Amino acid sequence: MAIGERIRFIRNLRGMTQKWLGISAGLPEKTADIRMAQYESGTRVPKADQTEKIAEALNVSPAALNVPDIESYVGVMHTLFALEDLYGIKIDEVYGEPVIRLNTNSREYSKMFDMFKAWHREAEKWRNSEITKEEYDQWRYRYPLVEAERTHKRLSEKRKFEK
Repeated sequence: MAIGERIRFIRNLRGMTQKWLGISAGLPEKTADIRMAQYESGTRVPKADQTEKIAEALNVSPAALNVPDIESYVGVMHTLFALEDLYGIKIDEVYGEPVIRLNTNSREYSKMFDMFKAWHREAEKWRNSEITKEEYDQWRYRYPLVEAERTHKRLSEKRKFEK
């Protein structure tokens, strides 16, 4: 999710108008709403100092607005937070250990469930030595192409059997 989309998402969560956010972030009243609309649409990208002001006005970390850098632990956390917002991923606890899981009340649950199920199936094959690490990596790096190929193959075999 790009910075403009994150700004819009959090601004809407806060119930703010573009104008109010822009003014709160130090933009001139006359152009505050226009500038915020440009940021949110992606036609302009705020510089780092402006991103900090917007984050302060939204009462969030600048890392919550920027495209996460998964090369850092904080970036990974903000990636997970964005996944929670967008796809219903949630943090939970199982046997005293934090786990990431799907939120069954999310509108994205069904689609994400199928994808997680496919991932789990392949991970289990690797853990059970049914496939090699290289085969598991090949599946991950070719996803979703490999799933589409498997579906096509199953349908072809089904048609041959039906004839």
